Amino acid sequence: MASKQFTKDEVAKHNKQDDLWVTVDSKVFDLSKFAQMHPGGLSVLLDEEVAGQDATAIFFSLHRYEVLQKPQYIRLQIGVVAGEEQQIFPREVGALSKVPYAEPTWLTQGYYSPYYKDHHRRFQTAFRKFVEDWMIPDAHAREEDGKRPSQSVFDEMARLNIIAMRLGPGKHLEGRELMGGIVKPEEFDYFHELIMGQEVARINARGYYDGCGGGTYIGLPPILNFGKPAIRDKIVREVFEGKKLVCLAITEAFAGSDVAGLKCHAKRVDGGWVVTGTQKWITNATFADYFTVGCRTDQGGMVVLVIERGPGVETKPIKTSYSTTAGTGYITFENVHVPYENTLGSDNGGLQVILSNFNHERWGMSCGSVGGQRYIVEECLKWATQRQVFGKPLTSQAVIRSKLAGMIARVESAQNWLENITYQMNHMNYKEQANHLAGQIAFVKKFCTETAQETARDAVQIFGGRGITKTGMGRFIEHYHRTVPFDAVLGGAEDVLGDLGVRQALRKMPKNARL
Repeated sequence: MASKQFTKDEVAKHNKQDDLWVTVDSKVFDLSKFAQMHPGGLSVLLDEEVAGQDATAIFFSLHRYEVLQKPQYIRLQIGVVAGEEQQIFPREVGALSKVPYAEPTWLTQGYYSPYYKDHHRRFQTAFRKFVEDWMIPDAHAREEDGKRPSQSVFDEMARLNIIAMRLGPGKHLEGRELMGGIVKPEEFDYFHELIMGQEVARINARGYYDGCGGGTYIGLPPILNFGKPAIRDKIVREVFEGKKLVCLAITEAFAGSDVAGLKCHAKRVDGGWVVTGTQKWITNATFADYFTVGCRTDQGGMVVLVIERGPGVETKPIKTSYSTTAGTGYITFENVHVPYENTLGSDNGGLQVILSNFNHERWGMSCGSVGGQRYIVEECLKWATQRQVFGKPLTSQAVIRSKLAGMIARVESAQNWLENITYQMNHMNYKEQANHLAGQIAFVKKFCTETAQETARDAVQIFGGRGITKTGMGRFIEHYHRTVPFDAVLGGAEDVLGDLGVRQALRKMPKNARL
């Protein structure tokens, strides 16, 4: 029984291949039958510092705590060491981390913030629990099999109105119960949405993150803001209920950041449009039900249409450096008839529809980027303190402390810049945001994604070989390093955004400014 007590001397007697005990953090494990099946080989367990000994330090230099929580290993525990108490505990579901800089300062005891209120704190607690109860188990499974996120997760998001909240504050939230009543619709603001973006990033499963409605996040707002009432209300209802998904299709092999260069063509006919063309690298394309599509018209302008999956619409998966659970795809439209009521905005006013979407998209990606960076900071701080090199913790090396300093400085800078912009969003209407924040948001996204890639590189160096291994101690580092470039490209490449920010600033340069 796990409650039986053994002295250290008793444990030490069991140090042979067919009679092998070890202790890890006061728990006694009988590995006699398991030894031959040990994934790391028998010799590791027969080491004189392991067999019959306290192997806590060695264990945590090789394994994450979750190994001890697996049923097959829990069954190996036969008791505890007399007079010793457990010292290492996993963070409880939904709880805050006590690792320095693992949480933003507004969640850290002893710190204050002018931005967040009690309902933000209650919301964060509830949302983190949702992420850890529902998303993380599904994310790890789907990252392995490449399938789309499970319908049960969408159903739970719909029940809590998370899908609706992802679109930010607005009339679409009126009359809805948010997170079981944790926050009222009239209280919900961009800081709640920032919390959502940063918490979801903690799953560290980038393909799943996008697969869980990433396309809807950018494909539904144009429908919500520019759609005709009948089609708008139908699609919004289906999506908010978790039954349907939308994706935004405005990227082609011919036009990426150059949205005005789209070649997908919409010909005006009686009763609507006929669309022919292709779209590439479209998030959620392989399983989306609706496509918000930018098309060139015969007049040389642009129109944005809502196209329902059906005859003439074909999607094919595109292999990328993250999993197919994101549904990244190539879309072909072959003479697809689109009813005129599916037009978003005016016939040749599509560019305005598309541009109106970018600020919120880029801001949201910045939220996720900072959340992801912070999780990596936590991983690196934990590893660097438990990893022993040359008889000392890895943190005894000045070069490692320097890398950690850079990581912390970058994530704290990005967090504070992002929170300032979020505060402005809460106090500006759409026109004011477009005027004042387009450049700021472009710059903050560029900053977030550039610093994220620096942090990914440094994290790999801190973890060494483990940082490029898809399993074990460094698997989250490997995944992050492999997938972090997505944010640097999606929603506008870094160089394009930097140029946009400067051009926005130059438009406001006073004509009489001189040195």
